[in-house]
Amino acid sequence: MKLYKQRLLSDAQLKRLSEHQYSCQSCSILDTFLQSYWNWLVSKVPIWLAPNLITILGLVINIITALILVWYSPDAKLEAPRWACALCGLGLFIYQSLDAIDGKQARRTGTANPLGELFDHGCDSISTVFVALSACIAVQLGYYPGWMFFQCFCAVTLFYCAHWQTYVSGTLRFGRVDVTEAQFTIMGILAISAIFGPSVWSTKFFSDTFYLWYLIPLSTLVCGLVALYSSLIVIFTGGVGKNGSTVAGTSVLSPVIPFSMVLVPAFIIYQKSTQEIYQNHPALYILAFGLVAAKVTNRLVVAHMTKSEMDYMDWSLLGPTMLFLNQYFNTFVNEYYVLWLCLIWVSVDLMRYCYQICQEICDHLHIELFRIPYPGGPQKVIPPTSSALEKNGSGGKKQQSDEEDSMPLLDNASH
Repeated sequence: MKLYKQRLLSDAQLKRLSEHQYSCQSCSILDTFLQSYWNWLVSKVPIWLAPNLITILGLVINIITALILVWYSPDAKLEAPRWACALCGLGLFIYQSLDAIDGKQARRTGTANPLGELFDHGCDSISTVFVALSACIAVQLGYYPGWMFFQCFCAVTLFYCAHWQTYVSGTLRFGRVDVTEAQFTIMGILAISAIFGPSVWSTKFFSDTFYLWYLIPLSTLVCGLVALYSSLIVIFTGGVGKNGSTVAGTSVLSPVIPFSMVLVPAFIIYQKSTQEIYQNHPALYILAFGLVAAKVTNRLVVAHMTKSEMDYMDWSLLGPTMLFLNQYFNTFVNEYYVLWLCLIWVSVDLMRYCYQICQEICDHLHIELFRIPYPGGPQKVIPPTSSALEKNGSGGKKQQSDEEDSMPLLDNASH
């Protein structure tokens, strides 16, 4: 169902996308230790299971378990049940595990293609919003709305910056402490809340001047600044286009405009609301603006893979515009209802965009999104030759390149 454009991608863009080669550099500490687990896990996956189906299954589990936490504490102040925190942590672990093996499954079945990378990063962009929000709820950060805003939007900003520098340099880069480490840290936060209850984060130290939850924003601030510095260094010095431009030959600063059109209104509306819409409904607010950020990030990934200029305007921005105009006209409509309308709009728009992009790429590459196009899997799978590490994207992806995984030789007898 193509609501806005007959086609989102031109023939030239589809051609460049089909020629796209995934490039990634990673020196993550945990990835090295988890490789044996991921290799074991993918060996247990049926050979007929499509890689993209693995990805979407993990995302659905992650979203459902996070929404259960949101249901019990929509304002991030109420103490969510311990079992809900445990379930959310389990959902994140399942997502991280499935996220790590979808690329391995693609190479195992001989079905690796550019759509897999795009689908992977798209799921990551959505997962990032729910993971950040669930961590805030688990520590009852709703009592400190400013810090909660910082935590959630720091996560989506760093995710966007990782793909911004990829758009500039052509290579996705991850440091020693990055996506996997962040995911397992949040699993640890959820586990502590599950064992001791979310109220444990209000424990005081050092003569009642230091709360336990202070550790979370402080570590986010330090690690975030390091990651942001690394990305900015690449952005300003690593352009592979003409005269140091992006892969599309555009200015390295151009991606800042679309994202600022999400982040700046989110902050202004939060500050100017007479009904304190963010303070009273932080989960709803973060989901609405987070999904807009996910849509913009997806468009950046598409621009990188198609080596094309990124449009500044987007239909999803209509959602925040509703809130802004409502405030401009002295809150003519209750902001709570406008916020719900905004969330519904951006959710539908994001799903429409993802569906249409995937459909156009599938038609061009003559592949199917959730099905391997041969019964029972390939007749023969060629094992890769090395074990260099690779990531699929930020919200949590671990992958290895087509030549970089060491999987056993499999044939139809393995089914």
